[in-house]
Amino acid sequence: MNVSPSTYAAVEAARSTAAAAAPPAPASGNDDAQVRQAFSSFVGQVFFGQLLKAMRKTVGQPAYFHGGRAEEIFQQQLDQILGEKLAESSGKTFSEPMFALFKLSRR
Repeated sequence: MNVSPSTYAAVEAARSTAAAAAPPAPASGNDDAQVRQAFSSFVGQVFFGQLLKAMRKTVGQPAYFHGGRAEEIFQQQLDQILGEKLAESSGKTFSEPMFALFKLSRR
């Protein structure tokens, strides 16, 4: 196949422009840290959130000190914050094995 010099120059110019415009590849350590954070967030929001929700269902409402619908709404927000705090303190127990399995599956 015969390629003219002007075509070859245009292709090379396009390659160099694309290489310059491409974002640099993220460092592996930074990527791992982001994925670890995502797993930790997942554990906090899903696992501990569902755990607290199930625990609240097993306890009945008190006869005299129930705050009504407002308490139910704010209780969900409190459970969300508690789930995040539990994930920060002991979430690695769950998220680290999940992360290790995830990394094995990506190889």
